[in-house]
Amino acid sequence: MTTPNRAALIAKVHKVLKKHYKPYDPPVERTVLEHLLYACCLENARYEAADEAFAKLRETYFDWNEIRVTTVTELAEIITGLPSATGAAQRIKRSLQSVFETNYSFEMEPLKKQNLGKAEKDLEKIQGSSHFVRAYVCQNALGGHSIPVSPGALEVLYAVGVINDAEADKHIVPGLERAIPKNKGVEFGSLLQQVGADFHASPGSTKLRAILAEIDPDFKEKLAKRAAKVEADAVAHAKAVKDRRAAKAAAAAAEVQAQQATAASKEKAAASRASANRAAAAKEAQNRQAQRDKLEASSKKDRETHAAPPPKKKEPTPEPAAKETKKAGSKGLAKKKPR
Repeated sequence: MTTPNRAALIAKVHKVLKKHYKPYDPPVERTVLEHLLYACCLENARYEAADEAFAKLRETYFDWNEIRVTTVTELAEIITGLPSATGAAQRIKRSLQSVFETNYSFEMEPLKKQNLGKAEKDLEKIQGSSHFVRAYVCQNALGGHSIPVSPGALEVLYAVGVINDAEADKHIVPGLERAIPKNKGVEFGSLLQQVGADFHASPGSTKLRAILAEIDPDFKEKLAKRAAKVEADAVAHAKAVKDRRAAKAAAAAAEVQAQQATAASKEKAAASRASANRAAAAKEAQNRQAQRDKLEASSKKDRETHAAPPPKKKEPTPEPAAKETKKAGSKGLAKKKPR
C-alpha cells in the first residue's frame, strides 16, 4: 500500500470512529508509573473496566511494592473485570519488578526531563511492557506523538486494509503518526482503543461489523484470511512446541542413557580394578609365603650344617684283681679285734 492511500485510509478510520465513539482523556495528574500500570490494565480492555481495575489495585494494596511481591494469581483475582486479567496481572508485576530492579525505587518522573528519544529507549528496557503500554506512556505521560495500538485495534486496522500480514505480525502501523497530527493523537488513540476492545470482546458483533463495513466493505474477506493465517500459525506454533518438547525429552533420555553407560563403565572398571587388586594381593601373598618357606628351609639347612656332634660317654677303667683282694684283706685285718 502506498503512503498516500494508507494516510487517506487512516483518516477515514478516524472519521468513522468519531461517529460511533467518544474520545477519552486520561487524568493528567497521574505519574509516569501510574500511566504505565494503567496501560497494563487498559490493553485490549474498555476504559470502564481499566478504570475499575486500576482503582481496585490502589484500594486493595498499601503501596506499589506490595503489588510487586504479590503473586500473579492474587493480582488477577483483584482485577477480574478485565478481559484478560492474568495477562494484565503479569504485565503489572513484571513491569514493577523491572522498574524496581533498575532504580531500586518506583520513581519514574525523571523520564519527563530526558530527551524523548532517550526516554523511549529507557521505556523499552522495562520488562513486561508491551508495544501498547510503552506507546501509551510516551503519549500520555511524556507528551510524545506515539499512538498506542492494542492487539485488538491491530486486527481492526488489518481488517480495513490499513496494514498487511507482515506489519500485523510485527505489531507496527507505518505512517500512523504522520497521518494523524499530534494534536489529534490522544483523541485518535482513545477511539482506536475502544474499537479494538470491542473487537477483542466480540469480533462478530453486529455493531462492530457495521463500523468495519462503513470503512471497508470487503473487511470480511480480510478477516477470514487473517483468521486462517492465525490458525495456521497457531498449529505451526503448537507443532514447534511439541517438537521442542520431544527433542528435549529425547535429549534428556539420551543424557540418562549416557549417564547410565558411564556409570556401568565406571562400575565395570572398578570391578576390574578390584579383581586385579585381589589377584595382585594373592600373588604377593604367595610370593611372601614362598620367601618365608625359602628362608625357613635355608635356616634349617644352616642349623643342620653347623650343629656339634653329641659328646661320647667315658668308660670306667677296671683295676687289677690282686690289688682289689689285697685291699680287701688289709681292710679285714685292720678291723679284726684281739681276743
